[in-house]
Amino acid sequence: MQFIMTFIWSFLLISMLNYVSGSIANVSFEFLPGVIISLIVSVFVFLVGESFPQGEVADH
Repeated sequence: MQFIMTFIWSFLLISMLNYVSGSIANVSFEFLPGVIISLIVSVFVFLVGESFPQGEVADH
């Protein structure tokens, strides 16, 4: 479930950024580049999230 929600948030935020930056630059909105970039960002977020330790190790 966390992977699906990460992709959905990535897709929504990058599509919004794509639309707003395209409007500012007076460029037409294209859907597919936003999807591709959101997939790349999602994979990057997954990899960064998995590289951190999950919790502290108690050394008793």
